[in-house]
Amino acid sequence: MKLVKDILYKVSVNAVHGTTQKSVNAIEFDSRSIKQNSLFVAQKGLVFDGHKFIDTAIEKGATVIVCETLPENLVKSITYIQVEDTNSALAIMASNFYNNPSSKLKLVGITGTNGKTTIATLLYKLFVKAGYKTGLLSTVKILVDEKEYKATHTTPNSVLINKYLYEMVELGVDYCFMEVSSHGIHQKRTEGLQFAGGVYTNLTHDHLDYHKTFIEYRDVKKSFFDALPKTAFALVNIDDKNGSVMLQNTQAKKYGYALKTMANYKAKILENQFSGLLLNINNNEVWTKLIGSFNAYNLLAVYGVSCLLGLDSTESLTYISELESVSGRFQYFVSGTGITSIIDYAHTPDALKNVLETINDIRTGNEKVITVVGCGGDRDKAKRPVMAHIASQLSTQVIFTSDNPRSEDPQIIINEMEAGVEPQNFKKTISVLDREQAIKTAIQFANKGDIILVAGKGHETYQEIKGIRSHFDDYEKVKQLLKAIES
Repeated sequence: MKLVKDILYKVSVNAVHGTTQKSVNAIEFDSRSIKQNSLFVAQKGLVFDGHKFIDTAIEKGATVIVCETLPENLVKSITYIQVEDTNSALAIMASNFYNNPSSKLKLVGITGTNGKTTIATLLYKLFVKAGYKTGLLSTVKILVDEKEYKATHTTPNSVLINKYLYEMVELGVDYCFMEVSSHGIHQKRTEGLQFAGGVYTNLTHDHLDYHKTFIEYRDVKKSFFDALPKTAFALVNIDDKNGSVMLQNTQAKKYGYALKTMANYKAKILENQFSGLLLNINNNEVWTKLIGSFNAYNLLAVYGVSCLLGLDSTESLTYISELESVSGRFQYFVSGTGITSIIDYAHTPDALKNVLETINDIRTGNEKVITVVGCGGDRDKAKRPVMAHIASQLSTQVIFTSDNPRSEDPQIIINEMEAGVEPQNFKKTISVLDREQAIKTAIQFANKGDIILVAGKGHETYQEIKGIRSHFDDYEKVKQLLKAIES
């Protein structure tokens, strides 16, 4: 139980009707979750307006209502708190409700288009290897020390974030690494959190269905760094043209990492093979099990964060050499018939380009590169032809298929992708609507030594079609289909 007046600390309040001396035992923004003595926050979302569910929340036991617009008829026994922005208020109240857990551990946020999951997960693994109790808030999973929870969003809602952080503090967790999405920043889910540091990876075409313009997308990312305190660090990819933009107004201590320019943390790729990368990081050679220049950037960010958080640099490089790839991120295996299969989450043009360029850099030139790729429904349509163009330019053969079509017609998505294929590449491409059949077709096209890339879903274990989620795991499916032709 927590006093309402204490939960409201630092919240911008316009008006209060009723007493703030009462206690509540939960903060909820979904009226379906309300229990007796809950505080209900009426948020204005993209689809639903929580203000329409105030009466329902009260009927179910809410005793405090936080809203932007007061109802016409106020119930005497209920406390109404009018605020300017319920998203911001929810985040700050959630932090207060859970005793501001982010201030009691070292919380590092990682943002950017690509690399967030890999960097956050590798940092978690590295600090566990170093002997620390560590937490992870990522797209793939939530880890509270060694306890695992299922992730539903890149950045969870602000109540869940603080609930997990509170649990981490109770278990004595020292460090937590958190993916920070542009949606999460824009919807104020990270407000009220105290970050020890922030990392910027890169900025490429994504989420323009939500942010409308690239400038808005960039500025939302930038606002995360603008909000960092003087006590924090801001570590950015200097090779990315927007890296310096992220640092323009931050009060945090500024650091950079790069492969191409001078930076605090600098690396050079000495060898790039399917077996791993040989890197020179700050004049120290280290062999890693990860592959590709994009992972060189990811590992460099991991190294920089570990040093900024006080780990010995030699110790950090030793742990980096032991790190394994993250689930669904350039996850590869070679079948008994000699076919190399790669599963990757690449669902943006830049990510797909990085993966295919890495494959082409490593291969000898005689092997075919067969790419299976689709685009998600109800998402940024502008990237569909761009991804198809990249796939057809950098592959020997491309099979366009369904990703998560959601409410859209998968054939229309594929048609929009095919518009990006240039005439000279038409013969390289075919369309197979069913994803399993598309993977099966790729395997039938492949001979010993050839490389199959299945892109777009990575770690996901489902496919969503017309609102129904069915089990579908690319890695599992490829292994199963390859095994069938081997037997």
